[in-house]
Amino acid sequence: MKIAFATLMLALTSVTQAQVPPSASEIARYTGLHAAAARGDAHEIKRILAGKQAVLIDATDGYGRTALHVAAYSRHHDAMRALAAAGANPNALERDRYDIVTIAAVADDVETLKVALALGCSAKNVTSRYDGTALIAAAHLGHDEVVRLLIAAGAPLDHVNNLGWTALIESIVLGDGGKRHTATLRALLDAGASASLRDRQGRTPLELARARGYGAMVALLEASKR
Repeated sequence: MKIAFATLMLALTSVTQAQVPPSASEIARYTGLHAAAARGDAHEIKRILAGKQAVLIDATDGYGRTALHVAAYSRHHDAMRALAAAGANPNALERDRYDIVTIAAVADDVETLKVALALGCSAKNVTSRYDGTALIAAAHLGHDEVVRLLIAAGAPLDHVNNLGWTALIESIVLGDGGKRHTATLRALLDAGASASLRDRQGRTPLELARARGYGAMVALLEASKR
């Protein structure tokens, strides 16, 4: 039980704290593409990339962030488009292994998510130090609209991260049983996510929901078995 509790506490603090957007001091030190991306200056991005001097479009800062990561963190959509149009890798991972889709998913940023998907970042990428996906991160946080968008984009429904949890399980064990986590669970079940996969202690999602007293989730899971 102590090991399971420690694992749970680790996961409870994982996703939002693991993501590290550029700090004010980092942004102040940026030059070139990173500086333009932080400002959202698409015109300057195009000017730099059209120059005679070669520019590494996927160059990274000290935290492994490309200019595209920086633009995504700042929700600068035109800058994101300018970088991608010039060949920036939409699936690049920064130091903590986040891509721009997962960055948007964790931020509950639907518009940036739509842009990231349109630019070619895959909802199927394995991201984060937990070998998860953007869908698992969004389910953990109860970002139900994001979850529905990721499902529509082909996110793997039953991917198991290195904590032994799927998106469906995370919506329960890391959720609060409230409206948005329940809507997340409903979206996953409607899409065909497995309600029979167990956690490492052998517990089903239904058992996990019952143990937490999440009545609405219990009802959804029971209905899925009929």
